[in-house]
Amino acid sequence: MTAELHTLMTDLGRRARAATRILALAPTEAKDRALREAAAAIRSDAGAIAGANARDMKAGEAKGLSAAMLDRLLLTPARIEAMARGLEEIAALADPVGRILAQWTRPNGMAISRVVVPLGVIGIIYESRPNVTADAAGLCLKSGNAAILRGGSESFHSSLAIMAALTRGLAAAGLPADAIQMVPTTSREAVGAMLRLSDFIDVIVPRGGKSLVERVVAESRIPLFQHLEGICHTYVDGAADLDMARQVVLNAKMRRTGICGATETLLVDGACAATHLKPLVEDLLDAGCEVRGDEATRAVDSRVKAATEADWSTEYLDSIIAVKLVDGVAAAVEHVNTHGSNHTEAIITEDAVAAETFLNGCDSAIVLWNASTQFADGGEFGMGAEIGISTGKLHARGPVGVEQLCTFKYVVRGSGQVRPG
Repeated sequence: MTAELHTLMTDLGRRARAATRILALAPTEAKDRALREAAAAIRSDAGAIAGANARDMKAGEAKGLSAAMLDRLLLTPARIEAMARGLEEIAALADPVGRILAQWTRPNGMAISRVVVPLGVIGIIYESRPNVTADAAGLCLKSGNAAILRGGSESFHSSLAIMAALTRGLAAAGLPADAIQMVPTTSREAVGAMLRLSDFIDVIVPRGGKSLVERVVAESRIPLFQHLEGICHTYVDGAADLDMARQVVLNAKMRRTGICGATETLLVDGACAATHLKPLVEDLLDAGCEVRGDEATRAVDSRVKAATEADWSTEYLDSIIAVKLVDGVAAAVEHVNTHGSNHTEAIITEDAVAAETFLNGCDSAIVLWNASTQFADGGEFGMGAEIGISTGKLHARGPVGVEQLCTFKYVVRGSGQVRPG
């Protein structure tokens, strides 16, 4: 790492730390105004943002990015509007900062409260999806945290254009510009430098492919919110309604194949294989999805390719799915817990007992009954947006929104109490 890069990153951290002291005390009205003004700026800058994105898309195509990666990079007019709307939805959320979680009085008269406070400075390292720039910044701002954003090189110009709108929102609300900063270089060394800023950054959120997350996990000196992979499952139970199963499975896989909530493995109960397996497989194949199946699945359609053992533990992020027959809900749960990544799992069934067995048995951050795994998203959970999906079990799990970007402290009010010797 060059001395210049070290100086640059240290300066970003120092300025973010100073800004968070102001943000932590900022009134709700100021934070909400900044978010609404930023949303308005995104709408007024939609042309410039689209132009910057077109530049990134052209470079991505020349670089040979996959269709799934290009889809993650693309900012359509609808996606630009969704960013603006997301900021407004975050502004409409209750402010978590200052909320009293619990309070009690000790026999000696001391009054103790557990009060929500911001985490401090959040570092977000992400790839491809430029909308993360707005989502992450908005969530950090609402929760009173400063943000240092390090987007991928493939989305650099798009993120810069979005960043300009966010900065205008901060200025309009009288909040420090350093509350949201973007690493102004695409150097890979900047990631390593960021992971060593433990004096200034309180939490790192990696959001990207497996190689990025593995690197962050290996190198970071800072606590993480992370998920390594999104190996998500949909299990079609023997008591599943066929029409519902066909609609949900197709959506869960094919709506957007490049997101972490896309189903990668379809499990089908042997009890309904005779009626359900063939139409489910044909729907996927006819939609352009490559199906890799076990022997029973291959028997229903000659287009199905043979699955290998590795397929049961693979996140494709593409139009590929692994399909397997299992012997009931217990076997489905066993498969999920053995091969999954603790991200998102769904069961399709009309049997409430089977559903509860699946929901309770799967050791994953998100479990759904009769709904697509593509709902694994903070915005769909009513959280405005998300900074990522955490598959860990400490502090935050599932979509990380404004509440998960906070911690708490104890406030003790006394009247001269001293502790007896």
